[in-house]
Amino acid sequence: MFATPQPDLDLFLLLNQDWRFGVLDVVLPLLSSRTALFVILAALIVWRSMRRGKGQVLYFVLLVLAMGAADLACSAIKDNVGRVRPEHSIAGTWHRESGQWQRLPADFQPVKSQGSSFPSAHAANSAALALLASMLWPRVRKGLWLLPLAVGWSRVYLGKHFPTDIVAGWLLGVLVGWLFWRLWRFVALRCGLTLLPEESYAPYLLPPPGRCR
Repeated sequence: MFATPQPDLDLFLLLNQDWRFGVLDVVLPLLSSRTALFVILAALIVWRSMRRGKGQVLYFVLLVLAMGAADLACSAIKDNVGRVRPEHSIAGTWHRESGQWQRLPADFQPVKSQGSSFPSAHAANSAALALLASMLWPRVRKGLWLLPLAVGWSRVYLGKHFPTDIVAGWLLGVLVGWLFWRLWRFVALRCGLTLLPEESYAPYLLPPPGRCR
């Protein structure tokens, strides 16, 4: 079983069991919802496409691909690490079951020896999105980093992950986001595509015939 360092456990207990407020019980589950995230992305795609043309969709496709790559990387690591989630291993953990908040009893005894806690895919996805989006839209890069911070907090609050799971997810997501940015720079410069969304006002981001080589 994946050993949990005492500082990691102490911070988990603080965020999951001590710092609990009614409003957080409502707000933080929403930050862990991938459905909510994709609804927001879809709305942004429509809004940007109406203002700047259909070519803006390409940049959002990049974001989704980066998030997907981060998710796949997390899945591969989880299969090899097998860390059990707090909601299946730590007595007193608050978690949600069928939309309702529940708490593990004080005498809870773990029964699982393998799990999928390390690293957090939600943290990795949000970090990859924040890094890549901050490179594509530099004007809003400061505010973007609030997203992975909030998502990471929500995953601990929901009993899904330990803080070290979140940090590992962030680091992996940043790496994936950076790699996708470098790949996009290479493709955009080689094919004559507009590097940043703010620089494009054409309805489509297609290079002249024979330009891409």
